[in-house]
Amino acid sequence: MPATPAWPPRSTPRLFVDEPLREGAQLRIEGAPAHYLRTVMRVGDGDPVKLFDDRSGEWLAIGAAAGKRDLLLTVSDHLRPRETVPDFWLLPAPLKRGRIDLVFEKACELGVARIQPVVTRRTVIDKFKADRLRSAAIEAAEQCDRTSLPELAEPVALDALLDGWPADRALFFADEQGGVPIAQAVRAHGGPAALLIGPEGGFEDGERERIRATAGAVAVSLGPRILRAETAAIAATAVWMSVNGDWANG
Repeated sequence: MPATPAWPPRSTPRLFVDEPLREGAQLRIEGAPAHYLRTVMRVGDGDPVKLFDDRSGEWLAIGAAAGKRDLLLTVSDHLRPRETVPDFWLLPAPLKRGRIDLVFEKACELGVARIQPVVTRRTVIDKFKADRLRSAAIEAAEQCDRTSLPELAEPVALDALLDGWPADRALFFADEQGGVPIAQAVRAHGGPAALLIGPEGGFEDGERERIRATAGAVAVSLGPRILRAETAAIAATAVWMSVNGDWANG
C-alpha cells in the first residue's frame, strides 16, 4: 500500500494575519500577501495555507475563491498552539538600513522574545523605521515556522534602560575591551537574560562604566576578532540559545 501523503504538505505556504483566527472564519487576503500566495505559490481553490495570528497559534486554511488580486481563505483546523519562547531580550543599538533589518530577521529566527533598540551616544541613526523592521520579523516568522512574533519595543536611551533595569534579569553586554567568555558567562547565569550590543563605534568609556555598575550586568567577550555589531548580536544570541534557550533541549 502506498503511504498516505502528509496533510497539510510540508511545502504549504505560511502567512501571518493580524486578526484572531477561529474555525470556520473566512479571510480575504489582498495586496502583497495575495500576490505571494496566488502568483508565487500558485495557491488556488482547495489548496492549503497555514496561518498564524500571534494569539492562538497556527491554523490550516483552505483556498475558497481565488481572484486576480485577492484570495478568500476558510479556516478549518487548529494545528498547534502559540509557542512559548525563551525569556531572552535582544538590545541592539540601531544600525544602518540592511544591517538592522538582518538583526531583526535573525533574532526572530533564533527565538528571541523581545527586541528593544537602545540609543547610545555613538548611535548615528536618527530615524527608526518600526514598520519595516516589524515586516522583517514577520517574514522571518513565516519562514521559520515560528507561531509567536517577538515583542518589538520602541527605542530607548541607554541611561533610561539602565535606570529601570530589573535586578533579576542578567544583562550581558558585549564589551570590546574584554570580559568573561560569552559561553562561560551564559552557563554561570541562568534564568531571564538580555544581550546589549553597542553601535558600530562601540560604547563610550562613561557608558561602559555605567553599564558595569548596573545590577545584573556581565561584560562578555565574543572572541579574539572584532565583529560587526550585527554579527555580534546574532552570534551571541546563538550562544545563549544553545546553552540556556530552546536549542539546549534539541
